[in-house]
Amino acid sequence: MPAPILRVTATPAALDLIETLRAEHGPLLFHQSGGCCDGSSPMCYGQGDFIVGDRDVRMGEIGGAPFYMSPSQFEYWKHTQLIIDVVPGRGGMFSLENGRDVRFLTRSRLFTDDEVDNLAPVGNLESQT
Repeated sequence: MPAPILRVTATPAALDLIETLRAEHGPLLFHQSGGCCDGSSPMCYGQGDFIVGDRDVRMGEIGGAPFYMSPSQFEYWKHTQLIIDVVPGRGGMFSLENGRDVRFLTRSRLFTDDEVDNLAPVGNLESQT
C-alpha cells in the first residue's frame, strides 16, 4: 500500500524558516488564517500562544509543527494539497516571521482522482479526547 498523500507540505525555504523560528521561540504551530486581519495567510505561532479551536481541523504537520484550519476553511480547501512557501514581503502582524521581510504563503494544487483515494486522515481536538 502506498504512503498516504499529505494534505499539507512545505518547501525547503519554508522548512528553513520554520527551523529558525523554532530555535528562537520553541515549539511552533500553524493556523491557516480565514481572511480576518491578515488575509488568508498561514500564521505561525509559538505553541501555547494560539488557542486551537476544538473543531479546528489538523491537516498534518510541516517541519514538525502541527498545521490547523477552521472547519469552514477545510470545506473550501479539502480538495487541495497546501504547499507552504516563503516569499518576500511582510508577515502577518501576529505571525512569528513578521519583521523579517519574508512571509509564509499558501500555494495549492488540486488532488488527482487517484490521490483522493489515498489521502492522509485529518483530525481535531475533539477526536483526540
